[in-house]
Amino acid sequence: MPSSRTPAWFLPSLLAVTVTAALVAVPQAGEPAPSSSTVPLAAEQPKPAQGKTAQGKPGTKPRPDARDVVLAVHGGAGAALDRETTTPAREKAYRDGLARALRAGQQVLDRRGSSLDAVEAAVKVLEDDPLFNAGKGAVFNADAAHELDASIMRGSDLAAGAVAGVRSLRNPIEGARLVMEKSRHVLLAGEGADDFGQRHGLTTVTQDYFWTQARWDALMRAKETARGSKTAAASPEALADEQSKGTVGAVAVDGRGDLAAATSTGGLTNKLPGRIGDSPVVGAGTYAKNGTLAASATGAGEVFIRGAATSTISNLMEFGRLPLASAAYEVVVKRLPALGGDGGVIALGPDGDFDAPHSSPGMLHGYLTEDGTVVTKVFPDESPANS
Repeated sequence: MPSSRTPAWFLPSLLAVTVTAALVAVPQAGEPAPSSSTVPLAAEQPKPAQGKTAQGKPGTKPRPDARDVVLAVHGGAGAALDRETTTPAREKAYRDGLARALRAGQQVLDRRGSSLDAVEAAVKVLEDDPLFNAGKGAVFNADAAHELDASIMRGSDLAAGAVAGVRSLRNPIEGARLVMEKSRHVLLAGEGADDFGQRHGLTTVTQDYFWTQARWDALMRAKETARGSKTAAASPEALADEQSKGTVGAVAVDGRGDLAAATSTGGLTNKLPGRIGDSPVVGAGTYAKNGTLAASATGAGEVFIRGAATSTISNLMEFGRLPLASAAYEVVVKRLPALGGDGGVIALGPDGDFDAPHSSPGMLHGYLTEDGTVVTKVFPDESPANS
């Protein structure tokens, strides 16, 4: 239901927020890049929800990570970035990537646009960034090809669309939305999905568009590992790439209280051709329902499918009457690891409660609050794994 608060996007354009450590400075459109000056973290970091205890501390009651959130994104679960091997420039690149996605979504919300438009805009930015495993940064499959998956869902009426195994759509999330709005189906796969997008005017590319050195090196290392070789060396850039493997996604709530979620991925390095994970599966990798939550998942796709991860969180909220953080914790931290896989979700409620539980060592993610503050988390100690 719509919030009684006056949403921030009804106010004049917000100033860019200068951040450091867990926050990142991002210029508004048309503004010059900020200088190296920063403000103390305490001056910018939003206060956690009242009574929140440290994430990952055994025996603590799950609490939302933040309140008054209108948009959140993730860049994949895994080991996140390692402080010992990640250069300041590399750290900044990841923070900037997450923040650009948040600002793209914010521009939609500032215009009183829909949450659906906001999550699509945010995910497109991440798909265009080669640092993330989606779109331009997609990993290679075992045949040294790229097969991409994406899905999108609107919480007001449970409308959803998805594409799987596409090879020529530059932005698979656009294909997912097209399936939702221009077909009577929910999921199209392979050549049919590519052709459907092309017929409706989506930008298409050849496979070499998705090629990056870091992803190629990751494929070579994966194949050497599969052959039993232990000699494959990794450059600092390739190591950082490996540490940030995963999926991208976004969740949002707009001024009408409508929720939306979107997820996009290149899948697993060296995966079998035709493999489809949870990202394009509604109820597993993506779910949005007004009154409960919008959620986007990242992690062990097969396990998230088997556990119907995101829809189960919603069901625990609706039928089990659990609060958002407790429901997300129950699924991501307690149930899914028991099935043999780890990962995380970003989960946003209609009241602005936000949580990002994960059983993996880390999860790249960030969020935007009503007052325009951007928070990004790229190191494991910024968002410790829940236990």
